[in-house]
Amino acid sequence: MQLAAPGGPLQAVDLALHEPAQGQIRIAVEACGVCRTDLHLVDAELPDIRYPIVPGHEIVGRVDALGEGVDTLRIGQRVGVPWLGWTCGACEHCRAGRENLCDNARFTGYQIDGGYATHTVADARYCFPLPERYDAAELSPLLCAGLIGYRALAMAGDAKRLGIYGFGAAAHIICQVAIAQGRAVFAFTRSGDDESKAFARSLGATWTGNSTEAPPELLDAALIFAPVGALVPAALRSVRKGGKVICAGIHMSDIPTFPYAILWGERSVQSVANLTRRDGEEFLSLAGTMTIKTSVKRYPLRRANEALADLREGRLQGAAVLIP
Repeated sequence: MQLAAPGGPLQAVDLALHEPAQGQIRIAVEACGVCRTDLHLVDAELPDIRYPIVPGHEIVGRVDALGEGVDTLRIGQRVGVPWLGWTCGACEHCRAGRENLCDNARFTGYQIDGGYATHTVADARYCFPLPERYDAAELSPLLCAGLIGYRALAMAGDAKRLGIYGFGAAAHIICQVAIAQGRAVFAFTRSGDDESKAFARSLGATWTGNSTEAPPELLDAALIFAPVGALVPAALRSVRKGGKVICAGIHMSDIPTFPYAILWGERSVQSVANLTRRDGEEFLSLAGTMTIKTSVKRYPLRRANEALADLREGRLQGAAVLIP
């Protein structure tokens, strides 16, 4: 499925099956998750979009062909492809192991054709071996929602009382990880969204409420997954002195002005930018040792526009996944 111009819709097209170049692999796609960033792409809310582009950056599949020089993966192996698809490897950020900040980075399903397809080609350096015990569709949300959520959770440090704003794909994964680590999760959802509140409670959330409500006790940290800038001041009011507010979206509406008093007390606001390979290795290793239950709704690839519409309108609990 290809996006040819801003605003969509995606169109089904037949493209040539590319051979992988040096350092690349070709993947037969088993499943590809639908991410909110894909909506930002379709709505032209991201800069420098390459048209035409095949979206999709939560890819699970099997290695179908190896390019020259690839000796870390094998034909038939299950792998995952995340959002960060290529970096220069030479800048100061890359050399410091912070390739998520590379100024020349290229992203899967944004500047590199992604996984809304039967096959895709990817840089072998940014493909992760995946555990076999999960269903492909259930694995796919881990490749972005899980990875970005994990990076956000790591930024929260040892926070014991954790707020989560926007209870979608990333939140329902990281809620499980946080609770397994012994943290208390406070879930914030849109007003009137009783279904999401019940979903959060079913996963073990200590408290659920509307995004404008104050939690019953001050939080050590808050993770914001909803792309709503107005949640930043709300979260700042909910964290204790020295607490952190972590914005985990690739895109967010503007943050409104707010009084300095709610930032004072050494509270901080921090953003999450992409992921590093170390994040991927750590999180997917963790996923191999614990059971993360992802709630997914499967769609045939040809219904990608329907999946995007359901995500836009809030009709999903968990994640939408496309199956070629």
